[in-house]
Amino acid sequence: MTASPLRSRFGRWAVPAAVLVLVAGASVAGSRLASADSDLAPRTAAELLADLQRARLDHLSGTVVQTADLGLPQLPGMSGASGMGGAGAAELTSIVSGSHTWKVWYGGENQQRLALIGTLGESDIIHNGKDVWVWSSKAQTATHLVMDPAAMAAAKSGAYSGAKSAAARTAGPLMTARPTGTGLPATPDEAAKAALAAIDPTTRAEVGPAVVVAGRTAYELVLTPKDSATLVAQVRLAVDGERHLPLRVQVFSTKQATPALEVGFTAIDFSAPEARQFEFTPPPGTTVTEGMPEALADKAAGMPTPPAGAPTAKPADAVRMVGQGWSRIVVAKLPAQAAGTTPAQTSPGKGAPGGTDQLQSLLAALPKVSGAWGSGRVLEGTLFSLVLTDDGRAALGAVAPEALYAALAAPAAG
Repeated sequence: MTASPLRSRFGRWAVPAAVLVLVAGASVAGSRLASADSDLAPRTAAELLADLQRARLDHLSGTVVQTADLGLPQLPGMSGASGMGGAGAAELTSIVSGSHTWKVWYGGENQQRLALIGTLGESDIIHNGKDVWVWSSKAQTATHLVMDPAAMAAAKSGAYSGAKSAAARTAGPLMTARPTGTGLPATPDEAAKAALAAIDPTTRAEVGPAVVVAGRTAYELVLTPKDSATLVAQVRLAVDGERHLPLRVQVFSTKQATPALEVGFTAIDFSAPEARQFEFTPPPGTTVTEGMPEALADKAAGMPTPPAGAPTAKPADAVRMVGQGWSRIVVAKLPAQAAGTTPAQTSPGKGAPGGTDQLQSLLAALPKVSGAWGSGRVLEGTLFSLVLTDDGRAALGAVAPEALYAALAAPAAG
């Protein structure tokens, strides 16, 4: 099925549902009885996972606050000033640090809207039927995408079956259900038991005391890695006590007491949003671009369209995994365009072309490191470390830099 930028954007920027499924699906193990100090009935970790998969979302609107303290260097246009990137701007590329406020509306599988609110404007993603709009009030630009009707029909046909998770329903038809015939769990209970059994060696899971999020009483599923090498200390997932939908996700680092990443509702309403929330007409003076999802996805990623017949690298040739679980490390060969922007490879007096100027500034601000693996630059954040080598490799993981150096020095499996 044709991919779309809205699918990935909902996965990164929407309500905590998508984050919850990514974390819980890969990290939960073990279970203990709830110790909730409220009227909530005791639940185990496995029961909460099953509740999440059974949860039904028909409509929703609310306010979501995202806070990130990832230890990233401050660069022009990427700071968290005024709760937004830059000087209070609401740009979709500025949400990697600081605090950000989103408005979210969910009117069903064919209607969703996200609005990133800033003091100098807002940026919106609006899905209404086959139409998708991406709008920036500050830049006075809008991109209009028309979804492929065949792909949308396939998502709703018998090609995909099984109940969608709460996250998939929140994100709409662009986050699809599981394919049939794959041997995947067929029921929420089966899926929860499989997740717990598969991840038991890596994570301890328990249900902590009840919490209140956006005025609603919620269970809190607490996930603690058993791996001492990871920078992730704990993940806390608040699950609505009545509707069993995720209300908040907090990720804690071993380096600090406050959450390094938090996404949660501050207000929520389960009634149907007004239809006008999904209607969009570009304001006067807006520059409108008509384009297909693939074109926008390539542009957003900074990837030029390869010429016809150009050779492409196989994923296995460019990326390898070292380790497993919470301390897994990704080692990758950077594309030529990205590798060419490292300080060691950029000619003096010549700035990196186009959108790579900011990457060049970032790299120049990072400490230089070297070892048996080579030389390069290191970024040590609160939840992850990143090494970019002068010979065009990258290593990334939720571990200390020393583990990345070892992964870079290790020979690739033949």
